[in-house]
Amino acid sequence: MYLSATVGNAGQLADQLGAQLIEFEERPVPIERHVTFADGSEKVDIENKLVRRAYDSKSSKGYRGQTIVFTNSRRRCHEISRRLEYSAAPYHAGLDYGQRKRVERQFGDQELACVVTTAALAAGVDFPASQVVFDSLAMGIEWLSVQEFEQMLGRAGRPDYHDEGTVYVLVEPDCTYHNSMEMTEDEVAFKLLKGEMEPVITRYDEAAAIEETLANVTVAGKAAKRLNDRMVGEVPTKHAVGKLLEYEFIDGLAPTPLGRGVTEHFLEPDEAFAMLDAIRKGTDPYELVAEIELRDEH
Repeated sequence: MYLSATVGNAGQLADQLGAQLIEFEERPVPIERHVTFADGSEKVDIENKLVRRAYDSKSSKGYRGQTIVFTNSRRRCHEISRRLEYSAAPYHAGLDYGQRKRVERQFGDQELACVVTTAALAAGVDFPASQVVFDSLAMGIEWLSVQEFEQMLGRAGRPDYHDEGTVYVLVEPDCTYHNSMEMTEDEVAFKLLKGEMEPVITRYDEAAAIEETLANVTVAGKAAKRLNDRMVGEVPTKHAVGKLLEYEFIDGLAPTPLGRGVTEHFLEPDEAFAMLDAIRKGTDPYELVAEIELRDEH
């Protein structure tokens, strides 16, 4: 079974996957959407009021209103969570497993009024929030797509918890987060709010093709090409196998110990080479982790 709330070409994908398409239009918990124009300096004050108001109210099912604030950087996560009056915590990939689990438990127990997270974690966030606030409409230095935006706002309002979900989009007119951005935040906001779901088309660049092919070689050996051919989207298998041999990730059509390690830890090739380089140079493990994390941040 394949499930998605954000696919524009569901019929085409169902045909490719040999699946029967079932579409369901209704949402069990309705969502109210609001657009608020605010300067960057005003956004946290508005978020503070929204978080307080939600947490001070209860649904008919007895649950306090809780908020997820989405923003575009880890640093901003910490800044916002520090400045909110009610209990709040940052939540992003830079925290260790124990820290993330603690935040999840506290939010689930209604001890936190708000979690501030990055857009990069949107798809994996499963907090039972009544309210979603967009502090930014960017993911890093890229504007959100309609699919990403819909996934994120869909976190507001959960069955068995809330009577309705509320979404606030805080928009700074004429704002961009990087000089490569062609549109401004207000233009992006209205594009997202009225936008239609885009078709899902999988395109494999070289790194993605190498990663996918290595995983399939590890699982299936000589049958890897057959697995690649079944993927949605075209994987350039021959080129990827050539690169895997060059990188010494495979020997014939079997993974080397290095290749197996890369696969088991879901590493991208450039991450694997950065680690190997650092190990050979005797780099301190903490420095290596910091270097990789900082590279991802930029």
